[in-house]
Amino acid sequence: MLRMRTAGWARGWCLGCCLLLPLSLSLAAAKQLLRYRLAEEGPADVRIGNVASDLGIVTGSGEVTFSLESGSEYLKIDNLTGELSTSERRIDREKLPQCQMIFDENECFLDFEVSVIGPSQSWVDLFEGRVIVLDINDNTPTFPSPVLTLTVEENRPVGTLYLLPTATDRDFGRNGIERYELLQEPGGGGGGEGRRAGAADSAPYPGGGGNGASGGGGAAAAAPSGVADTPDGEKQPQLIVKGALDREQRDSYELTLRVRDGGDPPRSSQAILRVLITDVNDNSPRFEKSVYEADLAENSAPGTPILQLRAADLDVGVNGQIEYVFGAATESVRRLLRLDETSGWLSVLHRIDREEVSQLRFTVMARDRGQPPKTDKATVVLLIKDENDNVPSIEIRKIGRIPLKDGVAHVAEDVLVDTPIALVQVSDRDQGENGVVTCTVVGDVPFQLKPASDSEGDQNKKKYFLHTSAPLDYEATREFNVVIVAVDSGSPSLSSNNSLVVKVGDTNDNPPVFDRSVVEVYFPENNIPGERVATVLASDADSGKNAEIAYSLDSSVVGTFAIDPDSGDILVNTVLDREQTDRYEFKVSAKDKGVPALQGSTTVIVQVADRNDNDPKFMQDVFTFYVKENLQPNSPVGMVTVMDADKGRNAEMSLYIEENSNIFSIENDTGTIYSTVSFDREHQTTYTFRVKAVDGGDPPRSATATVSLFVMDENDNAPTVTLPRNLSYTLLPPSSNVRTVVATVLATDSDDGINADLNYSIVGGNPFKLFEIDPTSGVVSLVGKLTQKHYGLHRLVVQVNDSGQPSQSTTALVHVFVNESVSNATVIDSQIARSLHTPLTQDIAGDPSYEISKQRLSIVIGVVAGIMTVILIILIVVMARYCRSKNKNGYEAGKKDHEDFFTPQQHDKSKKPKKDKKNKKSKQPLYSSIVTVEASKPNGQRYDSVNEKLSDSPSMGRYRSVNGGPGSPDLARHYKSSSPLPTVQLHPQSPTAGKKHQAVQDLPPANTFVGAGDNISIGSDHCSEYSCQTNNKYSKQMRPPPYITVFG
Repeated sequence: MLRMRTAGWARGWCLGCCLLLPLSLSLAAAKQLLRYRLAEEGPADVRIGNVASDLGIVTGSGEVTFSLESGSEYLKIDNLTGELSTSERRIDREKLPQCQMIFDENECFLDFEVSVIGPSQSWVDLFEGRVIVLDINDNTPTFPSPVLTLTVEENRPVGTLYLLPTATDRDFGRNGIERYELLQEPGGGGGGEGRRAGAADSAPYPGGGGNGASGGGGAAAAAPSGVADTPDGEKQPQLIVKGALDREQRDSYELTLRVRDGGDPPRSSQAILRVLITDVNDNSPRFEKSVYEADLAENSAPGTPILQLRAADLDVGVNGQIEYVFGAATESVRRLLRLDETSGWLSVLHRIDREEVSQLRFTVMARDRGQPPKTDKATVVLLIKDENDNVPSIEIRKIGRIPLKDGVAHVAEDVLVDTPIALVQVSDRDQGENGVVTCTVVGDVPFQLKPASDSEGDQNKKKYFLHTSAPLDYEATREFNVVIVAVDSGSPSLSSNNSLVVKVGDTNDNPPVFDRSVVEVYFPENNIPGERVATVLASDADSGKNAEIAYSLDSSVVGTFAIDPDSGDILVNTVLDREQTDRYEFKVSAKDKGVPALQGSTTVIVQVADRNDNDPKFMQDVFTFYVKENLQPNSPVGMVTVMDADKGRNAEMSLYIEENSNIFSIENDTGTIYSTVSFDREHQTTYTFRVKAVDGGDPPRSATATVSLFVMDENDNAPTVTLPRNLSYTLLPPSSNVRTVVATVLATDSDDGINADLNYSIVGGNPFKLFEIDPTSGVVSLVGKLTQKHYGLHRLVVQVNDSGQPSQSTTALVHVFVNESVSNATVIDSQIARSLHTPLTQDIAGDPSYEISKQRLSIVIGVVAGIMTVILIILIVVMARYCRSKNKNGYEAGKKDHEDFFTPQQHDKSKKPKKDKKNKKSKQPLYSSIVTVEASKPNGQRYDSVNEKLSDSPSMGRYRSVNGGPGSPDLARHYKSSSPLPTVQLHPQSPTAGKKHQAVQDLPPANTFVGAGDNISIGSDHCSEYSCQTNNKYSKQMRPPPYITVFG
């Protein structure tokens, strides 16, 4: 059972309040459903309702809390009070995905879930809620386009309705579209103000005449008079025809359509309504003329324009578009002429022959494209004008007893002059001058034409006799080609010709003659006996028996060759071998059968041509070559030799790589084999392929040889480290014994032989010399004792070199973590990650903080020692002054025995010590005798001599004697002070390991010393003749004053 409780109204930003309608379930075991209402577009923190009060939960103690489990995108809840409000994100009802297709404002909602949590989350209850999102008027109605176009036909009945495009409004209900308004265009027939069309507006539009028929040009002819309600409740604007529309008077109207919504305040927009008046087919086409006449020359080319038929139509659009078609026209008209449907041009489709058609008469229809179409017709008359398009015709026939067949006449050479031998008839199909023909014989021939009749007759048809005009001589000319030409009188004139072959009879007065005096032929060897070698032909100017010829051979080649006496075919009787005889030469005779018989001869030369009967032969069956890898592409790798016993083209050989490989190529001229790629022995060590030699014969012959190519290794591959990975590490307990195997570096090399022999070495990251690597196996072992300072990460830089020349190398990182165990692997991984970005020249070994703390302790000890040294120096100076006052003759050295032993020399700071040209120090008497003093032994012991080595304390300074004896005073390095008072301090103890405090002071020549201590230590002071610079990295914070250290 549902129970609704109204929580009240809360004030909003737009509507001023939010309607809260929480609902809850009355059943104790069921969860309550909360319902609220909220206007969209509200600001943040707008109160929606109190979940606690709506659920009947008492708040204030803090034991019960609230949590928003879903819907936090737009909502939020106070954890203690249960107050539900809006979040920072604005709620837009029109953009909510669940509300895009919902048109009922009561159905747009936001679901949320609230959990009520008991003390210490001992119990949790989950409640569902729903917030109904109320619409506000925040969207303006808009038309689909700023310009709306409507097409209306002219002469439509008054009262015709046209639906106008509707506007859209994203709001709903009373905020949606309420009404449409039509604003009349300026200067319209209905006055200056626009007409508003509401839902109840159905009265006729005023203006434009009482019935809307007079004038017809005002805006009142077509105006909206109402808004219809669609089944889904939307407003539909309508345009109603109020008067007669005449496109010829006015073809368009432009109005303004406005839409308003029902919001408060209302929103509105407007669009231009453009009404276009369309045309109807109420006018027929009209030709310019009822009859079109034209002359057309025959044989006009297809596409030649003849005339253009023009018709006009007062309508527009398709009603005014005219198409031209044939009306009453014969099939020949449609076949010969073409009528363009659009332009009305009449043109030639096929050539017209006047001799077939002399006149064309037909009708043409002009038809518009309205419904129904209207037409008009016109008559076209075409006169075909004659053209000189027919050539004269020449016909040659026999006359009398002289035979004439197939254009050949046989005439004996002894006929008399002016004997007719043929009849010639000429004619022309053209009219008038185009048909008048003139006929004549052309060329230098002994014939002429004479009219067959003296009467004029028809000018288009004439007959002539062909007469001999000179004696015929067979020996001079055996045959005449008589060409007769006929020309008409047209302009331009046309002509034709016909010919007659006249053959003259002959007597035997000419010997046979060969066409060539020497006949040279090429005949291939290995022939089949009986093959024809060549054919020789001789000609005889005579005819009949006088021209019949018999051929014979020279007796020297009888048996090898034979000849057919009738045809002149020369045959070979044996198999020719070019290697034995490559050339034959003999005579051939030709004799006619006349009385007396005449003969002629010619020389025949037979060149025996080579056949491809020998295979190519390689010098070796197998060619073996050795080549270095990494050879440049297109380099020669070997050469093969092949020969062929044939000659000419049969001996021209082409070399191929038999396998379909793109690796090798071969040069035909030299047999050189080239590689198209660079060899890589690691990829392939040997190549075996076959080389094929093919000669140029037909059919070609071939031979093959095997080529084996061995690739020799070069050191072109650096070693590849497979283990360990750079990101890995080995845990090494500090209690590990010496020679403990820490890791093993595994590497491979793709090369062969000595190029693949690998050597391992540690090149960095081993400053304590704790590790060493076996150069052969790559086993990394511990060789030093691990101490406290070695705790931490060690990065060993291992270099793997091969033995090639030049050697190739690869560097690998071996990380060793010295510790009892791995308590935090993440820290070690981060150290290894930093190690990968640390230069290899920088050592990563052990705990870096250990050395820093040690250095800091050394600095503190040094400062304390310095203070004590200053105090001792002051005491010594006081004692020295005191002793000097008692005994001034106790010690003398150098030339300054009258001065104070410890009194500093006064210097002129502007004067600098001079140096010679070779950058050597100038001679200074004060430092002519220099002695190096060794540091004291532990436990206060002294060394026996100044040259004794310090084996027990490697960090102590070592000194060497320069110029002085063992009896020199045991003073430290002197300090050159610019202070007016003595600054000498004595230190009774030896300096700490790694620290050597050096100082210089002006002393007599016999008491001058110089130190050669360790200058690599972190805290050492580097002193020169003139100054002292401290390289301690803490020197900026603490710079101790110069002092003398006394060992002993």
